Amino acid sequence: MSNTAELLKGAAELFPDEVVTSAHVRHLDLPYGAGRFALVTLDNGFDHTKPTTFGPASLANLNAAIDQVEAEAAAGTIVGVGITGKPFIFAVGADLKGVELLKNHDDALAIGKGGHEVFKRLAGLAVPTFAYYNGAAMGGGVEVGLHCSYRTVSKALPAFSLPEVFLGLVPGWGGCTILPNLIGADKAVSVIIENSLNQNKQLKGQQVFDLGIADALFEGADFLEQSLIWTANVLKGDIAVERPAIDRGEAWDQAVARGRAVADGKVHGAAPAAYRALDIIAAAKNGDLQQGYDAEDLALADLIMGGELRSGIYAFNLVQKRGKRPAGAPDKSLARPVTKVGVVGAGLMASQLALLFLRRLEVPVVLTDIDQERVDKGVGYVHAEIDKLLGKGRINQDKANRLKALVSGVLDKAEGFADADFIIEAVFEEIGVKQQVFAEVEAVAPAHAILATNTSSLSVTEMASKLKNPERVVGFHFFNPVAVLPLLEIVRGEQTDDASLATAFAVAKKLKKTAVLVKDAPAFVVNRILTRFMGEIQNVIDEGTSVEVAEKAVEPLGLPMSPLVLLELVGPAIGLHVSETLNRAFPDRFTVSPNLAAVVKAGKRGFYVYSAENGFKPELDPEVAALLKQGDVVLTEEQVRARVLDAVAQEIGLMLDEGVVAEAQDIDLCLITGAGWPFHLGGITPYLDREGVSQRVNGKPFLEPGVASVPA
Repeated sequence: MSNTAELLKGAAELFPDEVVTSAHVRHLDLPYGAGRFALVTLDNGFDHTKPTTFGPASLANLNAAIDQVEAEAAAGTIVGVGITGKPFIFAVGADLKGVELLKNHDDALAIGKGGHEVFKRLAGLAVPTFAYYNGAAMGGGVEVGLHCSYRTVSKALPAFSLPEVFLGLVPGWGGCTILPNLIGADKAVSVIIENSLNQNKQLKGQQVFDLGIADALFEGADFLEQSLIWTANVLKGDIAVERPAIDRGEAWDQAVARGRAVADGKVHGAAPAAYRALDIIAAAKNGDLQQGYDAEDLALADLIMGGELRSGIYAFNLVQKRGKRPAGAPDKSLARPVTKVGVVGAGLMASQLALLFLRRLEVPVVLTDIDQERVDKGVGYVHAEIDKLLGKGRINQDKANRLKALVSGVLDKAEGFADADFIIEAVFEEIGVKQQVFAEVEAVAPAHAILATNTSSLSVTEMASKLKNPERVVGFHFFNPVAVLPLLEIVRGEQTDDASLATAFAVAKKLKKTAVLVKDAPAFVVNRILTRFMGEIQNVIDEGTSVEVAEKAVEPLGLPMSPLVLLELVGPAIGLHVSETLNRAFPDRFTVSPNLAAVVKAGKRGFYVYSAENGFKPELDPEVAALLKQGDVVLTEEQVRARVLDAVAQEIGLMLDEGVVAEAQDIDLCLITGAGWPFHLGGITPYLDREGVSQRVNGKPFLEPGVASVPA
């Protein structure tokens, strides 16, 4: 038994529940008399909804298939070897469930080495090897193909990526080493670093070919047949594959420097994976593949035993699994059908909501507002957005016409809402205004209609308190921009009944949103945590710390934007309003900053100004600087960070005690999908646990050991 087989057998024992991929070898005669060919098909025996992965037993199966074709190649009975996948799926990489179980560095090192040892054998066969990327290929699936002599790709391929950096790993089975040596360092940096940190952006078949990763591109319908014809031509010498020379001079160093700038911009040095990948790419400049593989093994093992990867996998599982099966949602059979939607208001938020309901539900949507001009403007916005989709080729003319015909606007609520099943309000954030709107809607809407509010901080129970049927009112809080952020906080008021709540969850699913059930508590989840976070930043500025130090203090969190840039996006007036709401609810913890109030009173849109001379970097607005009244307590970045994190840990602890959500996992899901908090932090609670903040503030971690950390 070879070393590789022993290595994989040991690894397989650590991972008894692996979904095992088989590697079937079949033989066929290539066209044009090109000879006998061995084709290896990767298949886990399930349909495309369960993609093929590589765990230790799967690698062992591929290794055994290579034993067979290696002997045939040596004996001269085959002229080449191809590798492809089951319908719609090539292979999507290492099995992350197995990675989560690893407890020590040696076992982690074995996983890296195991993949390398098997894949390297493909490159070492006595005959040319071909990868046929017929369907989704990610991570190790991409890398097994990179070890082949030639690659073809299907035009129908929907998703191709090296997503490891996004999760907190590096492409560790040849990706960091082979890819820059195949297509050049700059393109490799785009695929490995930039796409990965850009919310795990996927490539389509055409892009894979354009980048030079694949040598030929064929239609999906007869992809394998065309690939085999092409293979025959290559083996007979009728097609010569030309690949451009790789620039190993300054261009290589510039590409790595660009990658570092991209990583700094996204994670600010706070997560190690991107930098480890860039170090390996930098070292791959000399073309020494084995040196690169050894570096990949070490980086993989170090990262698998580090906290970020566990947080990354935890975050991935939250979004993929918990996000699709919301905790505490009532039985979906209780949900009522929604065949018409009403929107109260026709401002920007209301218009965005109307567009979303229209596109996802494809039912009539009617907007109302206080005057015809506003109604027309709202409907006009929706029409313009549909035209944009048409212009980009996202929908065809028929669909555009149909969607436009489904949206209308009226002044009279009785006319608009008499047959609506779901009515959502997006009017001014003032409890009296909302109560009045609901009273008017209840008077004209059918008895079964759900009355939803897009409030960001007000009590749903109080809003429903004066209605005849308060049980049908539900909080339905979207995040701005509505089309981009997936989170929907679904709020159960004290009287909300199960059927209304079930309908809200069913609608959320059709809207393709990540719904989280939230108790009716002030500002719900995201705004409460962000307001406490921002409030503490504001407090240290008011006390005397400079704006620059306060902002830089939280850079190690790797957030998508700094606190004061976020305030600008939200709008200082809205930030002030939410802090006032929370200050009334919890005056001992939530402050209202006099400086923020002064900025709002002066009509300022934020703390910063941007100029072309300064490359549009944020600079403190001199007019804002003149407004600031500060004390004389000056803190360091470390002190500011500790204060902010302590405040957030305290607030999350209290929210969990109050039962605002079912578990800490829901807090993380909300921050990842509603506020763009990084995957590599796992949201927030794994980070607070890892940094010892939860223990210091609350006397215990938020999560059990091994949930988002290395198991004990």
